[in-house]
Amino acid sequence: MTGLTEVLAANSKDAGPGALLRTIIVVGVVGAVLLAWFLLRGYGKQD
Repeated sequence: MTGLTEVLAANSKDAGPGALLRTIIVVGVVGAVLLAWFLLRGYGKQD
């Protein structure tokens, strides 16, 4: 786990906090879309 934190610290030091925040936002949006798809996929089945 320390390798991940070192990579994030190095990236934020070089590019500022914008790149890390952008990554968090993109991952959150993709996760929300996948969660919505997973929850709503059962409603289309009319058996």
